[in-house]
Amino acid sequence: MGKHLPAADPLLRLQASITARDDRLLGWLYDHGVLTTDQIAAALFPSLDFTQRRLRRLTALRAVDRFRPNKADGGSHPYHYVLDQLGYDHVHAQRGLPRGRRDQARRRKQSLTSRPDLPHLLGANQVFIDLAAHARTHPDTELVRWQPASAYHEPGSLYRSGGDPQIIIAGATGFPRPDGAGVWTEDRRSVPFFLEYDTSGENLRVLIDKVIKYERLYMMSTWAWPVLFHLPSARREANLHHRLAAVSDPTTVIATTSAELRTALAASPARQIWQVPGRAGRHRLIDLPYTDTHHDDEYPAHEQPPAK
Repeated sequence: MGKHLPAADPLLRLQASITARDDRLLGWLYDHGVLTTDQIAAALFPSLDFTQRRLRRLTALRAVDRFRPNKADGGSHPYHYVLDQLGYDHVHAQRGLPRGRRDQARRRKQSLTSRPDLPHLLGANQVFIDLAAHARTHPDTELVRWQPASAYHEPGSLYRSGGDPQIIIAGATGFPRPDGAGVWTEDRRSVPFFLEYDTSGENLRVLIDKVIKYERLYMMSTWAWPVLFHLPSARREANLHHRLAAVSDPTTVIATTSAELRTALAASPARQIWQVPGRAGRHRLIDLPYTDTHHDDEYPAHEQPPAK
């Protein structure tokens, strides 16, 4: 009898089936934990049906896994997707990282399914997903960077050469811990930004404390990105602006919008929806000012919006 050929390595089989779009999705799940079917469809695929077919294939290949949280009033939410173990192995191989623990996917899925602030995580992810969805249908735009909250949890992660070393020494507690960060490009211009995603579960004083932490960071560093506060309602946005008026001479560029406004206008975060304290009207994301020579070196095509 002839010898049996060895079974194909599952990771090699997965890698032979991966597309550039799959790569992007697996990288997002690695960095940001969990995305729903609808989020994946909006950002990456031409239709929901196409999305579901591809996700079934990736699930069969053990690149992704899924779960459906139960609703408080009965029934269940849409499928939520996370990385399966081969998905982790693939991302590690793509990024030149050592192979992870064999139970990495199981432990991460367990953590996410039991996470009490899962709606907050999904909501913050949604803002970036909406930008990616906008870019998919607007060729002159791109979400070129999307960093998770965890990128800013380590002491010193906000330090830049030339800044005050106290940023490192003081640790992370005295400085902001954004819910994410990104770089948005449009018409050969770009803007870096932080995101603070609010569900109204915290007292407004907590939001003001966050602004004060950004103030502290920017006073001790050489760069300043706009901070986007995404709020649930127009009333909460107005109340925050009232509180911000009491913060003396802020150097931080705070820009706010609300889910209510975005829903009413069917507007993506790229649109003219951002309100800056002390400025009339609302502004596009790309028009928000910032200070960061490091960013300008990385994106040399950028042109700062004119001062207003």
